[in-house]
Amino acid sequence: MPAWNSFSFAFGPLVAVVLVGVFAVILRWAFRRGSSVVAAPPRPGPDGDYGLLVPVAAPSSYVEGELLRRLLEDRGVRANLATTLDGPRLMVWPADEANARQVLASGR
Repeated sequence: MPAWNSFSFAFGPLVAVVLVGVFAVILRWAFRRGSSVVAAPPRPGPDGDYGLLVPVAAPSSYVEGELLRRLLEDRGVRANLATTLDGPRLMVWPADEANARQVLASGR
C-alpha cells in the first residue's frame, strides 16, 4: 500500500489549480480581440487601394464578375474579383492589362 502523507494530500488540488490557470491563459490568448489567429474579414476600399492591380471591368454583379474572371483565367490571364466601395471590380496585373481588355472586348 502506498503511504499517504500531507504532501500527497495537497498535490492533487495544486495540480488542478495550475492546469485551470494554464487553460485560462491559453483561452484568453486565443479569444483576445485585435490580435486573433483568425484573419479578419476584408474591408472594401476604392479602386486605387489594391496595390499594383489595375481594374479592367466593372461587372454589375458578383456572379457576372466571377464569370468574367473565369473567362480570363481560361485564356491564361491572372485575374482577381475585388470588392470595392463602388461594387465588384475585375483586377489584373499591369503586364496582363492589354491582353485582358482584348479578351473582354472579344467576348466569349
